[in-house]
Amino acid sequence: MTTTVLERPSVQAIDRMFVPDYIFFEPDALNYPLGKELYARYQSEGLPISMTTSHNQVRGIPGETDLEKYRNAKRTLVVGVRKTMKFEQSKPSAEYAIPLATGCAAHCHYCYLNTNIGSKPYIRVYVNTDEIFDQARTYIEERLPEITRFEAACTSDPVGIEHITGNLKRTIEFMGGQEHGRLRFVTKFHHVDSLLDAKHNGHTRFRFSVNADYVIKNFEPGTSTFDQRIEAAGKVARAGYPLGFIVAPLYWFEGWEKGYTDLLERLKNQLDTAGTNDLTFELIQHRFTKIAKKVILERYPKTKLAMNEEERKYKWGKYGKGKYVYPDVQAKALHAHLREEIGRLFPEARIEYFT
Repeated sequence: MTTTVLERPSVQAIDRMFVPDYIFFEPDALNYPLGKELYARYQSEGLPISMTTSHNQVRGIPGETDLEKYRNAKRTLVVGVRKTMKFEQSKPSAEYAIPLATGCAAHCHYCYLNTNIGSKPYIRVYVNTDEIFDQARTYIEERLPEITRFEAACTSDPVGIEHITGNLKRTIEFMGGQEHGRLRFVTKFHHVDSLLDAKHNGHTRFRFSVNADYVIKNFEPGTSTFDQRIEAAGKVARAGYPLGFIVAPLYWFEGWEKGYTDLLERLKNQLDTAGTNDLTFELIQHRFTKIAKKVILERYPKTKLAMNEEERKYKWGKYGKGKYVYPDVQAKALHAHLREEIGRLFPEARIEYFT
């Protein structure tokens, strides 16, 4: 049975770390050590806790309007059990998505989670990691002798909630012990210190999402600054992780060439002092669907994000659905500029794809 949650004053997040205002638990979550630990922690802190029958059906998040409910949902933590053990595919970055959490506390205007999660934008964490690891091991065995890659950031930013669960470090160390398993994830947060001593065995590629100052300033509220991210990237490189950067979304704005060159030069200066011999880049141009545009404008009505269908090319995708991307001339210009500057500044790096 779902109980009504009581409102409480907002807690000021320290250095952008996520602190929930509202907390829900599935009863089954209390059958797992992590679930018991989190319940005791939040109870001792005096935070309002409610029970919910399912992490997919959470009721009682306050708000007079849809926008208020959305913003409060982004401040809500739901602790549950992952019951579906069929992992989704995660092309082109990996073979499978490993489900550690769903939802993100950041407010990136362009994020595909706005439509993928839809009416459930609250942050869900899963406590049955051993069962999740057992399923990952099954997928690895099915593909032997090939390497099987798992993406941990398809439906959340796992670094942004690592201080709550510790699940990402557990997953890094689990995959470090798998001869044919590899882990990948991407983050916009700099809270990496707890992960630096993980026994990763070189099996985890730690990636940061980076962008020009214009994009971070206008479209990425609630995330770490660019300087914080690249400083964290230096720490990760020194900890011996394979390192990567996703430049996404590549966005066409006045002065974009200078903006992206500046990004890469600042990144170069940071990594020169850290040292890395295994560096990758992934380049993703801005895209949107009509449904995404509608949702984004409802949730961020003052956004400057340009989503004019007449200025875009429609690109067909799976299942007869598609999205709006840049016309070929703009897309090729973005790709060529990034490829040229990455080649100039990071000649040993590998560009995995442009899409």
